[in-house]
Amino acid sequence: MAIICDIMSEVEYIDRATKRLLKEKVYGKKFIEAFYGDSISAKLLSFFVLPIVCHIPFFSKLYGTFQKKSTSRKKVIPFIKEYNIDTDEFQDPVDAFRSFNDFFIRKLKPACRPIAKDPHVLALPADGRYLAYENLKTAGGFFIKGRTLSLEKLLNDDALFQKYQEGSLLMARLCPTDYHRYHFPCDCTPSATRQINGPLFSVNPIALKKNIGILSENRRVLTQLKTEHFGEILYIEVGATYVGSIQQTFAPHKGHQKGDEKGYFEFGGSCLLLLFENGKIKFDADLLYASKERTEMRGLMGQSFATRVV
Repeated sequence: MAIICDIMSEVEYIDRATKRLLKEKVYGKKFIEAFYGDSISAKLLSFFVLPIVCHIPFFSKLYGTFQKKSTSRKKVIPFIKEYNIDTDEFQDPVDAFRSFNDFFIRKLKPACRPIAKDPHVLALPADGRYLAYENLKTAGGFFIKGRTLSLEKLLNDDALFQKYQEGSLLMARLCPTDYHRYHFPCDCTPSATRQINGPLFSVNPIALKKNIGILSENRRVLTQLKTEHFGEILYIEVGATYVGSIQQTFAPHKGHQKGDEKGYFEFGGSCLLLLFENGKIKFDADLLYASKERTEMRGLMGQSFATRVV
C-alpha cells in the first residue's frame, strides 16, 4: 500500500477558525531551500551534504544543545515578534524562559485550549497543520505527484501494517512557531513506546515535495492506545532536522484522559501521525474537505476532528 502525492507550489494552509487560505511564513526557509530547492547548488548540497547532516544525530543534538544555553534567551522576544505569537496564552511569563528551548516547549493556560467534551468525539492532539485520510487504501493524494509513502515501511511491523492498511490517518505537521506539546485525543490506556531509529530530514512541505518517504525514514516513536469507543489507535511521533529529542511525559499502561499531555518535541519542526482501524471513525467535514483539496488545515489542540462510528 502506498500514499500517492501531489506537488504543492507554495506552502499554504487553511486557518480553521477564519476559513481563510494563508501562506505559511517558513522558519529557516533559506536553510530548507538551500538543501531541498531546485537550484544546482541545492541539488549538490542535497546529494553530498544532506545525508551526512541528517543521518548523523550529532548535528541535530548539537544545534539543540545551543538552544538550551542561556545565551539563546535573546532570540525569544524577536522570534515572538517576527511570528506574531500570542504571549497571553503562555502559562509562564516571557521573562521566565531561561533559554530558547524553554520557550519552545512552553506550556499554555488550560483555558486557551478547551477540550472537546463529548466522549464520542476525538480531540486534536496538538497545534498544527492537519491532513486527514478516511481510507489509506483508497487515499488519492498526499503531497507529491509520482512519489509514495509506504505504510509498511513506516510501521516496520507486519501485524500493524495488516491492522491499519485500510484504516484512517490523521497527520499533524508542527512548525517551529507552534506550541510543541502533544496530547491524547481521547480517554485511553497507552502502551509503552517503541522507537524506530532513522535519520532526521526536514518535514517541511518543501522537503516532502522532494521525498515524501522522509516520513517512513525519519526516527519515530510508536505507541498503541487502547480506547473504549475508537478501537486501538496507533500514535506516532516523527522526528525531524534539529529536533533535539522526542520527550514522553506520560505513564504507560495507566489510564489517561482526553487532553492529557503525552509528551513534547524539543527544538525543531516535527510531525504526528495517528492511525485508526477501518470503520472506527468519521472525520469532521471541514477537515476532510480541505484534505481532499490537498490543503492543510491549521487546528488547535483540543478541537474536535472526528466522531465515533456507531
